This record gives sequence, C-alpha cells and structure tokens, in this order.
Amino acid sequence: MDRTEFAARIDHTVLGPETTFADVQTVLDEADEYGMNACIPPCYVAEASEYAPDVTVATVVGFPHGQHSTAAKREEAVDAWENGADELDMVINIGRLKAGADDAVETDIAEVVAAVPIPVKVIIETALLTDDEKHRACEAAAEADADFVKTSTGFADGGATVEDVERMAEYLPVKASGGVGSYEEAMAMFDAGAERIGASSGVEIVSGIPEA
Repeated sequence: MDRTEFAARIDHTVLGPETTFADVQTVLDEADEYGMNACIPPCYVAEASEYAPDVTVATVVGFPHGQHSTAAKREEAVDAWENGADELDMVINIGRLKAGADDAVETDIAEVVAAVPIPVKVIIETALLTDDEKHRACEAAAEADADFVKTSTGFADGGATVEDVERMAEYLPVKASGGVGSYEEAMAMFDAGAERIGASSGVEIVSGIPEA
C-alpha cells in the first residue's frame, strides 16, 4: 500500500486519564498533518470536531472496562455521534462473557450498533481472554452486526499479537491496538489481517515508512 493508504489506516490515539484538550489538539494536528485518524476521549469530541473538521474522529464507549449498563453505553454512543464522532470503539462486558452470558454480550453490542449510523468497533480485550473466549467474543460482535473487532484498550497487560489478529480476522475486520509502536510492527499486524491500527505513536509509525 502507498503512504496515503497506510496512514489512513492508523488511528492516532490519546486516551489516558490525564488527557487534556491540549493533548487532543496535538493528536488532531498530527493526524491532520500525516493523514491519520484520531481516537480521543468522548468528553472532547464536540470540541475536536470543530477544531479539526477534516480529521476522522473516533471515540470510546464503555471504556475502559466495559462494565457500563447497556443503556448507558447506548446513550454514550448517541451522544458521541451527535457531537460529531465518525466512529466508535466500544468495550464488551468482559465479565459477562467470562460467565458464559454470550447472549447478553451480543445484546450489549447490538444495542450500540443499532443506536448510531456510524461504524462500531468492538474491543474484546484479548489479554484477559482465553482462546475460546476470544472466539465467542468475535462471534457475538459478528452476530450483532458490528463493523470491526479490536484487540485491546491499552489498559490491560498485553496488547495486539499476530496470532490474535489472525484469529479475529476470521470474523470481522480487525483493529490491532496495544503495543504497536513502529512501522515494522504495524506491517506485521497488517500482514496478519488487520485493517486498522490503534496507537499513541502514530507519528513514529508513519514516519517509519521506507522511502520509495
């Protein structure tokens, strides 16, 4: 893929608990300059959409643990969309998945997907799941008509792996997130089947593209 296509598949991210709007502005400026998307906290979406109208803005729902009620996630999703978000990254209810309540997990996702007309990526937090749970989480996302599955929030130990991306890509397009910090690491995820990368080091990743 060429540099423009590569950059457009990077979600340049700032989601830490101490994130200020100045931090968000920096990420938006860098995303605009390098042709990336931006993934930012929901409280800044309205300001971000006004500040950088040409940047594709993603935000998070039920973040970072996924334990919000379904109604709260749905309202959070609608609020983000109405404030200008272009995409949503929602966290599944990991506890319910681990308890075997797969129908509840699917309903949780489906309610968010049905509430907004924009793409929904489903964060399954692979570092906390067994292989069987990863399959079940991806099945729930696919059955709920989600647009992507995403590996990680970045708040659990561990992030994206080639093996998980390959497994998840059997179900839906994959956003590999967590621990991807270089062009080479991003390409390994793309080669494994990822369609998107989420990373706080988007500038370093895009800057690492070899010169033609």
